[in-house]
Formats: sequence, structure tokens, C-alpha cells
Amino acid sequence: MTPSAPLRRTSSAIAPSPTANATAGPHYRVSVADAQAHQFCVELELPDPASGGQEFWLPVWIPGSYLVREFARHVLQLQAWCAGKPVAVEKIAKNRWRAAPCVGPLRLRYTVYAFDLSVRTAYLDGSRGFFNPSSLLLAASGREQQTHTVDIVCPDFAPQWTLATTLPALQCAANGFGTRQAGSYAALIDHPLEMGDLLRLEFSAGGARHAMVIAHGEFLRDVVDGKRLARDLKRICSAQIALFEPRSKRAPFAQYLFMVAPTADGHGGLEHADSTALMCARRSLPHPRMTEADSDYRDFLGLCSHEYFHAWNVKRIKPRAFTPYDLERENPTGLLWLFEGFTAYYDDLMVLRAGLVTPQQYLDGLARTASAVQRTPGRMVQSVAEASFDAWTKYYRPDENTPNATVSYYQLGALVALSIDLRLRRDSAVTLDDLMRLLWTRHGRDDAPLRAQGVAEDALPALLEELSGLDWRGFFRRHIHGTELPPLKTQLAQFGVAWATPDDTAFDALGLSVQEQAGGWLAVQRVRNGGWAERAGLAAGDLLVALNGERARKSLLERRHALARPGDVWRIDTLRQDRLLHTETPWFTLPNSRIQLRVADRPHAAQRQRLHAWLGMAG
Repeated sequence: MTPSAPLRRTSSAIAPSPTANATAGPHYRVSVADAQAHQFCVELELPDPASGGQEFWLPVWIPGSYLVREFARHVLQLQAWCAGKPVAVEKIAKNRWRAAPCVGPLRLRYTVYAFDLSVRTAYLDGSRGFFNPSSLLLAASGREQQTHTVDIVCPDFAPQWTLATTLPALQCAANGFGTRQAGSYAALIDHPLEMGDLLRLEFSAGGARHAMVIAHGEFLRDVVDGKRLARDLKRICSAQIALFEPRSKRAPFAQYLFMVAPTADGHGGLEHADSTALMCARRSLPHPRMTEADSDYRDFLGLCSHEYFHAWNVKRIKPRAFTPYDLERENPTGLLWLFEGFTAYYDDLMVLRAGLVTPQQYLDGLARTASAVQRTPGRMVQSVAEASFDAWTKYYRPDENTPNATVSYYQLGALVALSIDLRLRRDSAVTLDDLMRLLWTRHGRDDAPLRAQGVAEDALPALLEELSGLDWRGFFRRHIHGTELPPLKTQLAQFGVAWATPDDTAFDALGLSVQEQAGGWLAVQRVRNGGWAERAGLAAGDLLVALNGERARKSLLERRHALARPGDVWRIDTLRQDRLLHTETPWFTLPNSRIQLRVADRPHAAQRQRLHAWLGMAG
């Protein structure tokens, strides 16, 4: 868009807060400082600062994304005033500041650089703005439990913008800008805000108002099929509400908001108690001419389903380590396989129950997850409980050796959930749905007796035994705290689902991942433990020069692999740090890791019955 006014706010004065008074909590004013420089301006007023000097701090991570991200590094030019006079501010830690003693009100002003195109932090340019308050709004130490208010100002250059958030409105204009409030700092930072020219669609489910806003509406209004999207989301949301509240079918919130930022090729989401921030590729959104849902749109529905499920599983049902969150350091838990992995199991399952994918499409997704785990050597090194605990240092800090050393608690956690569900369905009168409802009534609902305590690290085996009468100690020893994969091939066969392992691609079979560079040269990205590439001495960063005397290309490796026979010796020339290396290594392949799932040709009566109860199909 062409701005109709300068994209800057040049005034240096701090406007008085009309809502501040002697007993009020922290009050913020957020405006655009410079959209071209991607800077928000934040003004903070505290009526009664601590007599010995008021401290302020910013979270170092955001719940739902388990990595210390150091949001304070983007805080710029922090200044303070009291009674119109400057007050000295000292930085006392990486994310903490202390203002000199003064008699209030104390006023701070600072800018925040916002150019992270993700769901975790903040973003600002001339076409949209987005922020999580945990990235922008300093907490006043000792005042975290007071009521917090915030004014969000519509930028002068974009009077057509609207603002979307579930942060409760105190005094707002029709476009959403104005004053909003939260009962505490923790509540404040659980409400991301999206602003710009927003495409909006609405529906109701479980007695709650639901909406989705999509950024860059000026380009998408005639491109996105909003009616279809609202209809499909309503079905998914209604199915999830019915899972947790089968009697009342009432949502645990009065409103829910999906905030979507379409990009060229993005994908991701971050959950909040009554909203979610999402990124997707533009091609993932449904268009008016779409008849059957394509794979991109199905993936987007699965993403929406995943983050919506989190409104119960991790935002209200929480691990003990998160009750409450400590926002200034890591909060490790060995239960992310439950809170992320189970959610990953249910996301596509709820899309299936909503009638938006076929059972075979659902099985195809399960097969992709199983294949990804199967081809990850780290599954033999790290248990899913260890993967959960180490998320802060390993999962979110991947490198070339990550597949050899770690396993995804999302993917393996989903397979664990599947295995538990299949065992419950076969050997007891309950299902995994009953476990989720038990967790909800004991730990999640407003009236849950153990909500303040959170789910203990060792709670699941006893809860499962209570529900099913089965002994789960061996299962947890082998598959949760050990590295043995659940027996899914056998379990799925009991439900009439056939498991096949077609041939891998050449590169998967060789344990090699490469990327073509300019001129067609192949650079090694990753080497899988135990494969031919590792045996040949290849390492990440190597440049493949020749194979058996021919220039190394993807097509050559694929052709040679297809024609290879046991006993063949491959001569490989590589460049490593500008040194030419030569090795000769016998060719061999890793076991197939690709998995295909389909309904068996002739399932017997018990298999058909189980399959129908699980996936709603007769087989």
C-alpha cells in the first residue's frame, strides 16, 4: 500500500494517562514510533512506584514456545520521568531495569524493534502490526497482580486499520483501538494483538463467539472463501467442545479468536487461553473455486485444530512445572509429550471427526508421522520424556546432528497417544477421550479440584489404571522413559489397518541429506547415523564433487542407487574446507523408513467394529 501520511510518530512528550490514578496499576500506551524502522513506542505509567526504586522486567520466553528468546534485546532508548523531571534508569540484569527512587507517578518511555515474522514476538511495517505483550510491555515488579490497562493507538498513516484481540475492552472505538485491561500481568500477556486491514469472519460454537481475522485483507477479500472457512472451523470447534464437555457442549471461554498471518511459505501457531496466532502459506487458504479440500488447506485446518485443542490441553490443563509460569527462566517438564504430542494426535483426528477429511487421508497423515519418527536415529538415543525435558536446549536449537541425537516430542508423542488410545479401545471400556475428560475435570475446568496444582510428572500411569483397570507401568518404562517404539504395527492390525514399508528415496536409504547450490553442486546438510554416508566419512558442510569419477548430481546418485548391487564400491570425492578428500566405501542401504497405512482388504468382524468406533468407518 502507499501510505497516506508519514509512517512516524515524532512527538517526544508522554501523554498523560486519562485512566491513571493513585490506586491504579500499571498503564501502558502503545503506538507506532516508526513503521519503516519497525519500531513500536511504549509508554508506561505507574502511579505509586516502590520507594526504594522501582524495578521493571520483561519475560525471556513466551508460554507455548519453549526456548529462552531474550525479548529484552529489542528494547531501545528506555527513559523515565517523574513530576516532569528525568529519572535515572539502570539496567541491572539482561531483562531488568531499576528506576531511581521518586514519588509517583513514574513514567517510562521506550521503543521496541519489531520485525520477527513469527507468532512469538512482534512485527510492524506499513501494512500490518502484531505483538505479543510479553515482547513489548515491561512488568512492574511487585505490581504483577494489579489490574493492567493499555491504550493501543491507531497509526495516523493508516486510519483504515482495525485491531483484533481478545484482551477485554474498557473503552474502544468501533475499529478496536482504544483502552483495554487485564486483571494481572500474566493475563495481559496471554492476549496477542493483530492490527491492519483485516479480513474477518465469524461463527458461534459451544455458546461462544468465534472469529478469524486474516492479515492483508486488502489483497484477500476476493481470494479467500470465508464462508467455507467459517463453516469448517465451526465443525472442528464444535467437535472439540463436545469432546471435553459432552453434556453441556459449552466452551470454557466467552469468545475465541484465530489471528492468521498469510506469508509466502509460513506454517506455525502459538496457543493462548482464548485465542491463537497462526502463520500459513497463502496457498493454504481456501479459494472460492475450490471443490475438494487440497492438502494445503487440510494442513491449515489441522493447524487451527491443533492450537484450538491447546485451549484445554496446556492452557487450562497444565503440567505442575507451569503452575505458575516463571517467565524469567526455563520451566522444564518431562510432559511435553502429553501436552504437545497428544494435541498433535488429536488435531487431525478432530478434523476427521468434523467430517472434513476422509479416513484414508487421516491414515496418510499418521503414516507420515510414523515415517518421520522411523527415519530419526535420535529415537534410539533419547526417550520422549527426555525430549520433553530437553526442549529448551535441544528441540528449539537444531543443528546438523539433531536427527541423530533427538526425537520430536510432537511426533513421537502423537504415536504414544495413538498407541495408548488403541490399547484402551481394544482392552478396556474407555478411550483416550475419557482420559482427556478426566484431566479436564480434575485439572482444567474452573471448578477443577487440582487446577492450581497442575499435572504431576508421574500422574499418567495411575490415571490410566484408574480409568481402564490396566497396568501401564511397563508401557511407560519402555515407551515413555525408554527408547522402545510403541508396537503400532501390531496394534493397527488389530483394527484392520495394514502397515506397509515401500522403498525409501535414494537419499533416505543412503542416510544423506543434500542441498543443491549454484551450478548444481551438492552440499551435505545432514548425515544419518549408521548409513552409507556416515560410513563414507561425509559430514555436514562437505561439497560432493564426484561419484565414481562422474560429477556428483542428485540425478546421478539416484541412478547409481537404483542400479547398485551388494558388493559395489562407491568412490566419492568431496571438498571439506577447500581440501579434496577421497574415500571408497561399499554401497549399502538403511532399512526402509517410509510407512504406508490403509484399511486391510478383508478385516474380520472385530476389526471392523474397532475401526468404526475409532475412525467412524466400517472397513
